[in-house]
Amino acid sequence: MEASHSDDVLKSPAADRLRQFVRRHRQEWGHGTPDFETFERELHEQMMALERELVAEELSRFDVDAEQVEVGGVVYRQALTSSETYLSSAGPVTVERHLYRPAGRSTKSICPLELRIGIVDGQFTPRAARQIGFVTAHLTCREGEALFKELGGMHPSRSSMERLPKTLSEHWEANRQMWEDALRAGETVCGTAAVLAVSLDGVLAPMKDAGRKDKRCQPDKQAKGPAGYREVGCGTVVLYDEEGERLDTVCYGRMPETNKLTLCEQLQAECQSALLLCPDLKVVKLADGAKDNWRFLSGLDLGQDPQAVTQVEIVDFYHACEHLKRACDAVWGEGTSQGKAEFERLKTLLKEADDGVEKVIRAFQYRKRRAGTKRRKRIQTELTYFRNQRRRMRYAQYVREHLPIASGVVEAACKTLVTGRMKRSGMAWTQEGGQSVLTSRSLIQSQRWHRAWSLLCADFRLPVTANHDAPSLAA
Repeated sequence: MEASHSDDVLKSPAADRLRQFVRRHRQEWGHGTPDFETFERELHEQMMALERELVAEELSRFDVDAEQVEVGGVVYRQALTSSETYLSSAGPVTVERHLYRPAGRSTKSICPLELRIGIVDGQFTPRAARQIGFVTAHLTCREGEALFKELGGMHPSRSSMERLPKTLSEHWEANRQMWEDALRAGETVCGTAAVLAVSLDGVLAPMKDAGRKDKRCQPDKQAKGPAGYREVGCGTVVLYDEEGERLDTVCYGRMPETNKLTLCEQLQAECQSALLLCPDLKVVKLADGAKDNWRFLSGLDLGQDPQAVTQVEIVDFYHACEHLKRACDAVWGEGTSQGKAEFERLKTLLKEADDGVEKVIRAFQYRKRRAGTKRRKRIQTELTYFRNQRRRMRYAQYVREHLPIASGVVEAACKTLVTGRMKRSGMAWTQEGGQSVLTSRSLIQSQRWHRAWSLLCADFRLPVTANHDAPSLAA
């Protein structure tokens, strides 16, 4: 059986052309030194041709030729045979396949070959779809088109690369909660993990439909950010060891949504999953001073007895320093040497002194009493910030305990998930198109892409049974 299969492969037209290519190339050495880059390119083309031939042969094996088939409890009768071209990772392949229609119904035909394989979007083999999904998560469609052309193999069109991620995202969103639970269930918490830090933030992104939904259009809402932009939510859950070294990071990005509802649900589920595996983790809630962020973080349901979990709320140190800088500018003037010197002194005090925030507050209280009316208002604004956040600014204690005091991880997520991909010149996003990119980038950056793809591609497959007497042809 094995020998017969091997002979069939050796007799294939593509294999024969490959053998002829190798012979011709070896003969070229008798006439001088051939160009190696040309050899590499031509060899790759020959190998891709052979791969396409083998893929087409394998595709045809998944076809079903029967009087009728059953899919999902519905019986379909054979209607016709036609050829179809699919895009594989090696390029287009054309096969003959049978189509079926429901008995007594005039509806769309089904193709058992596509259902058993899991052809994506009616055109792409699973591997081709995965590669396109990965590439478009990182590059624009124009850049992706150029990359595939440079690599050789398949050459997906720009329009198909725009369409496919949305199809994948549609399937993911329909099963999102179940699949995210499955991803978390397959993970463990590193034995050296001591701290779990959860953060969320947002970054403005250009939206095609922002004009209809922007708060500017609502007279009772305060406008935020430039026209045509809305806030994309980003969140991270990070594990640290006892020395404060980062061990693992999970990040999420969600398109604009009221109160970042879905993002908050995802972050809460991540925290609950980690604490279920390791209840002794110290939970650090880390963000800037935005009220919406702390409304969620303060009310975070960890799935454990609140008294049994050590929880620490920390305002990002560098955001605190921005307010400190504004207060110094209000007192001593922007860009003055004294203002710069006082900022450095107070910043060090804020971070290193046990009562650093109290000393900062007292310092500006004193300066406010001596300031004029205009400067007094500016100083008061910053004083209010430090007073409201003082319980989250015990930085000297946090540093001694090796806790993270900066929200750089979530800010980096904002840059890598959103800014680097979605804020290029001339871009504007729909809700669906943007989420398709954010979901893929989140899974990739969280080291979950491989397992997520296994769940996703399986959703395109369906079991097919031929006749009532025939054995099951389940995928």
